[in-house]
Amino acid sequence: MIVRETHLVPDDTNAMRLSDYARTVFEPLLSRKGISKALKRGEFRINGKPAHSGDWVEAGQLIELMDLQQRAPKTYPLPLDVVFEDDDLAVINKPPGIEVSGNKFKTVENALSANLAPSPKPDALPWPRPVHRLDYSTSGLLLIAKTASAQRLLGQAFEARRVHKRYCAVVMGEVPISGTIEAPIDGLPCRSEYEPVYSVPSLRSGRLTLVHLFPITGRTHQLRIHMAGIGHPIVGDPKYGEDGNTLKGKGLFLASIGLRFPHPGTQQELNLSIAAPPKFNALMEREQGRWDKFNP
Repeated sequence: MIVRETHLVPDDTNAMRLSDYARTVFEPLLSRKGISKALKRGEFRINGKPAHSGDWVEAGQLIELMDLQQRAPKTYPLPLDVVFEDDDLAVINKPPGIEVSGNKFKTVENALSANLAPSPKPDALPWPRPVHRLDYSTSGLLLIAKTASAQRLLGQAFEARRVHKRYCAVVMGEVPISGTIEAPIDGLPCRSEYEPVYSVPSLRSGRLTLVHLFPITGRTHQLRIHMAGIGHPIVGDPKYGEDGNTLKGKGLFLASIGLRFPHPGTQQELNLSIAAPPKFNALMEREQGRWDKFNP
């Protein structure tokens, strides 16, 4: 039995039943039906003890989702860009258009074993495990645990907000100054910060702005919801964007480009970054060029 995912209940959380709370935290990993089945199979622990759907979740508790079967996944032959790797962890550049994990065969998790070296440490996981998630359409830096201790400590670092993430996005409209968004999602407090990089005129959209985004909390679709909520939906977002906001074949213009976190073995800070996908600047240059052509 190994730990699949850990979650430390934040201090500002109101007490609620585990069956309700799990859906706000673990649903990106499991479907609603999958969460119900996991609860019935006894795959949840609260503070190390078996948990049940009717148990009350309170601030400060450690919730663990366990893997009771430990069956190695069938390898999905997908080459991955490995940005960093050692015996404890790895960071890969997730491509867009693929799930991180779940019940499907074509997932990043199922491709990890073929791209990463096995850890020689005594508590090595049977196979590498992602310790957080990116949306299906989002690309970029994804943190992977290779040992049980790294999985546990990185999970705790996320919950303690010691993992700092930086995203790049192209959004609709002009964002003139930096700002902070504090708007709850599903009744839970959320905070995001944004910082404009540059803006261009657009015949199609009026203006577009390349921004850096910093999620302080980590709710599902948080950045997409927050930017749409202030009138600047991310380009290519069919769920939260406006009509005409998507570009055929171009996908979502959101990528995780920076990760800063304490290494679980040494506790020294790792600061990793990658360039934004080429399509981001290509879109900005194309829109500027079209504007210049038709507005001499």
